Amino acid sequence: MADGRMTVLNAFPCRTVPANKNLAYLEEGCYRQRYVLGDTAMQKMAQSHVFLSGMGGLGVEIAKNIVLAGIKALTIHDTKQCKTWDLGTNFFVREDDVLNLRNRCEASLHHIAELNPYVQVMSSTTPLNEVTDISFLRQYQCVIVTEMKLSLQKKINDFCRAQHPPIKFISADVYGIWARLFCDFGDEFEVLDTTGEEPKEIFISNISQSNPGIVTCLDNNPHKLETGQFVTFREVNGMQCLNGSTHQITVVSPYSFSIGNTVDMEPYLHGGIAIQIKTPKIFHFQQLEKQLINPTCLVADFSKPEAPLQIHIAMLALNQFQESFAPAQSLGCWPQVNEDTVKWLSRMAQGSLAPLTAALGGVASQEVLKAVTGKFSPLQQWLYTDAFELVTFLEKVSHEEFLPRGDRYDALRACIGDSLCQKLHRLNVFLVGCGAIGCEMLKNFALLGVGTGRERGMVTITDPDLIEKSNLNRQFLFRPHHIQKPKSCTAATATRNINPQIKIDPYLNKVCPATENVYNDDFYTAQDVVVTALDNVEARRYIDSRCLASLRPLLDSGTMGTKGHTEVIVPHLTESYNSHRDPPEEEIPFCTLKSFPAATEHTIQWARDKFESAFSHKPSLFNKFWQTYPSAEEVLQRIKSGESLEGSFQVIKCLSRRPRSWPQCVELARLKFEKYFNHKALQLLHSFPIDTRLKDGSLFWQSPKRPPFPIQFDINDPLHYSFILSTAKLFAVIYCIPFTEKVSLQLEGVEFVVQTDETVRKPDPIPISSEDERNAVLQLETAILANEATKNDLQMKELAFEKDDDSNGHIDFITAASNLRAKMYNIEPADRLKTKRIAGKIIPAIATSTAAVSGLVALELIKIVGGYPFQAYKNCFFNLAIPIIVFTETAEVRKTEIRNGISFTIWDRWTIYGKDDFTLLDFINAVKEKYGIEPTMVVQGVKMLYVPVMPGHVKRLKLTMQKLVKPAANKRYVDLTVSFAPETDGEEDLPGPPVRYYFAHENN
Repeated sequence: MADGRMTVLNAFPCRTVPANKNLAYLEEGCYRQRYVLGDTAMQKMAQSHVFLSGMGGLGVEIAKNIVLAGIKALTIHDTKQCKTWDLGTNFFVREDDVLNLRNRCEASLHHIAELNPYVQVMSSTTPLNEVTDISFLRQYQCVIVTEMKLSLQKKINDFCRAQHPPIKFISADVYGIWARLFCDFGDEFEVLDTTGEEPKEIFISNISQSNPGIVTCLDNNPHKLETGQFVTFREVNGMQCLNGSTHQITVVSPYSFSIGNTVDMEPYLHGGIAIQIKTPKIFHFQQLEKQLINPTCLVADFSKPEAPLQIHIAMLALNQFQESFAPAQSLGCWPQVNEDTVKWLSRMAQGSLAPLTAALGGVASQEVLKAVTGKFSPLQQWLYTDAFELVTFLEKVSHEEFLPRGDRYDALRACIGDSLCQKLHRLNVFLVGCGAIGCEMLKNFALLGVGTGRERGMVTITDPDLIEKSNLNRQFLFRPHHIQKPKSCTAATATRNINPQIKIDPYLNKVCPATENVYNDDFYTAQDVVVTALDNVEARRYIDSRCLASLRPLLDSGTMGTKGHTEVIVPHLTESYNSHRDPPEEEIPFCTLKSFPAATEHTIQWARDKFESAFSHKPSLFNKFWQTYPSAEEVLQRIKSGESLEGSFQVIKCLSRRPRSWPQCVELARLKFEKYFNHKALQLLHSFPIDTRLKDGSLFWQSPKRPPFPIQFDINDPLHYSFILSTAKLFAVIYCIPFTEKVSLQLEGVEFVVQTDETVRKPDPIPISSEDERNAVLQLETAILANEATKNDLQMKELAFEKDDDSNGHIDFITAASNLRAKMYNIEPADRLKTKRIAGKIIPAIATSTAAVSGLVALELIKIVGGYPFQAYKNCFFNLAIPIIVFTETAEVRKTEIRNGISFTIWDRWTIYGKDDFTLLDFINAVKEKYGIEPTMVVQGVKMLYVPVMPGHVKRLKLTMQKLVKPAANKRYVDLTVSFAPETDGEEDLPGPPVRYYFAHENN
């Protein structure tokens, strides 16, 4: 078998770049992707061999994404030499490759290989045609072809299907502003997890004794299940036979479902959880030959549902023309092909639109990962997508604009014409964030030539973060030697390598109110477009407000695992980002965290809170106190004199218990174990015994409340040991004590007193008693006499939670503490990876969806530059796991009517230019004269400048504007809000648009 494989390789010679095994890439760098795929899929992927033909823009995009993902080996194939044209499509081809006539495959090989040292990347330049022996393909689990004749695709597809098991076949191409993707994974392709979502857990309030039995959700929480899915049960009291059994469900309502006959079961009492069971699903595919005649298409844009079939017919005709210069064969009773589609496809087919290539490359790459892992629902079987909206502008452009000019932008020029290319070159763009989406956007900018104009054009980027190892598997501009270097500067250098003509100005600032001296009004006014590549809503909302104020277009996008969204915001045409709000995240009730956890998420959040309290909050209070009162002697004297010092008793208590050695840190950790996992349970059970009942006679301890069970410490239990070790280490860090990995627990002589009376409940705040004062004085005197209140003793190190540094012990503590609490409450524990995700609020991420959203955003950028009408813009939501892709029109900006035909939108701002002696009355009259309506109220932020019903406000009409309002630093104006009298008495005043008042010196 080994000899046979060598023969295949010799018949189809490959050049190999050996993988560097010295980097812990998968374990330390891919955890965000592991949240998306799971360990099983990651392992399958890391054993897969993939063949990819065609190293144009689409081929290199797919290669980038699947190598970043972590397949075992990739063979890239191409027979073409690098041309100037390729500089605008293949971001790994350099000018030197063109001058030296290198093969596209060889030029890209090293760049692709260095993306992931764990992937073996090989190249082949052997011709692949109808007479080639393709038996070498047997060694691959997946074959991807791009830029290949249709007849050869059919041959390879038939060969792949004939193998046992069948080799997964994917074909993808971009023709100008049109793109297609085809998948064939064989007659029967098993998928173990079709969605990748966490199995749902539903708390139960009742199960009926009936046929069928109806399961009702607790507190009317929706179950979000679908008919035909399966569930199992646990912790059901009464119908004991249900526990551990599996049932297919039928949805009755959003809050109930049926499970079959429960008549003969014992009556339901209380409690219980229904857990969704993921079941395998078989997908059936047809070969390419059959699908060409009767295609199964995914519709992405329901505003033009006929488009996929129209493009399919047009592309098929184009393929047949290219191969034989003959008319297309009869294709049955299909609709007549759209003439515009054929006309523009024939004109642009040789071109390549880089953003569309990026978008399709992201989707195609996800299909490759599905093919080799069996994770997620595969595409069945065609995806056609386009940027046909661009044609509305291009119809006015002369044919000469599309002709090649011998530069790197010829492939783009063939799609959008030279005028749009020039506008892109002269563009000023502000990109906020240089992470995963930011890197992809910069690649797209470089290929489009954004910011390359001689006289005008600049890409300004900013990101305050440094590069971490965990960034490398999706932020493709960064390499291992870039770790701990600034993202923005590194990304700028890498982007210039793609296109030396691009001008980039990198910053290291966060964009927020504190940096408005840097990113001021003049800065935003100088930008043509703002693009966000952020991971939080707060920053998006702030930047949106700045774009709204400066009338700048904004392009926003984001991903979460296989899901992604894009949103285009255009002045005067669309609503802004802040026009709608996502529902707030549900917070876990305090009582649930403190005493009544019911799910793993509760125990993890509790552990995270304990970390913050013990290792961040308390040290912070300790340090602030001793910064206010610099000596223990001074504090002692003040307390003795009867002075009340806020926080003094807690701080003195902390000082008196300060450990002085590593064994004392271990002892302190051991005390915490007893407090958290033994005493707390005993206290709760003392206050609320197991048989406690409520006033209505129902049990206190019933779902979702779980009774706790005290844990007896066992040094030989790995979980107990892990908690002691991690907790002791953190105490050693905050108290600046050297520590070792060895934990010696000689604690037999230490007594752990358990209180079980009512006083264990935390009392309400009461005035400090003289006994507390005496204890504080005694403790502080003792510390001073023992020389344990020195300057060094009055300092602690505050810890900021950091999820990405595995050596700091933060996640170790939270994992151990969370799982011990879960054990105490009989809750399913979580592994370290899940704990890290929840505690660190980590957003799952994968390069495929990142590439897709960046491409879709760049498509909208072209429309903004071209000044397209409202109907041309598209927002998008996709979930590549299902897969589903939905394009929608943007939300049209709403008009607010005032009266008499006067209206405004969120983009409108009225302006008034004042003079030195301009009074408030002059301002009101100026608004009336200029805009035809008289203000009845003037407000600046929360400050009421003029409200007639307020005492003394009428006198303000004579005051100058300079006395009433002051501009902020570096501002030459103030923004005011005006309101107008309603048409009908008794109604509220009508708010108008913002009014920007410029002071007199503006006119000089």
